[in-house]
Amino acid sequence: MGSVARVTSAAEGLPRRRFTVAEVEAMVAAGVMEEDERVELIGGELVPMSPKGSHHEVLKAALLRRWYRAAPDEVDLVPETTFRLSEDTYLEPDIIIYPRASGIPGLRADNALLVVEIADSSLRYDVGRKAALYAGFGIRELWVIDAVRLTTRVFREPGSDGYRDMRDLAASDPLVPLFASEAFALRLDELELS
Repeated sequence: MGSVARVTSAAEGLPRRRFTVAEVEAMVAAGVMEEDERVELIGGELVPMSPKGSHHEVLKAALLRRWYRAAPDEVDLVPETTFRLSEDTYLEPDIIIYPRASGIPGLRADNALLVVEIADSSLRYDVGRKAALYAGFGIRELWVIDAVRLTTRVFREPGSDGYRDMRDLAASDPLVPLFASEAFALRLDELELS
């Protein structure tokens, strides 16, 4: 007997019930949803995330290894945290760099120094809809890294209609954050990807 599909189109065109972050957290606490279920809440709707490929995981591990060693005392980073952006929206970026003084409970859009999304199968979504969401919430700097090609789209200067500054960089180009410490600067082609 097959398993029940978690994603349906049965309600296409019909109104849907919107959830809040607090309601989703309560569903997880009650066991209605798995704690590690890969979803994001966007405008009150639960959106399944793409499965992570091996390129994604290898690149994320290499970035974390390097950045944990390089992080200055006043800055911290966290992988795959629930980034609460509003009452009805949370995203789960691959890495967020933020001031250590705020702590994870105090992490907000206005104090995130750098948000990093690593994409293999989700690249179009990450540079499109997801980048627009980050811009709408005022995330000052977003890097979307293509884990297969090792290219990066850097987004800066957020506005209500998206980012005003977008640059595509090759693996050999230096990636230097504007708001996070320069200790996080790197070139993707210099990472140990194993």
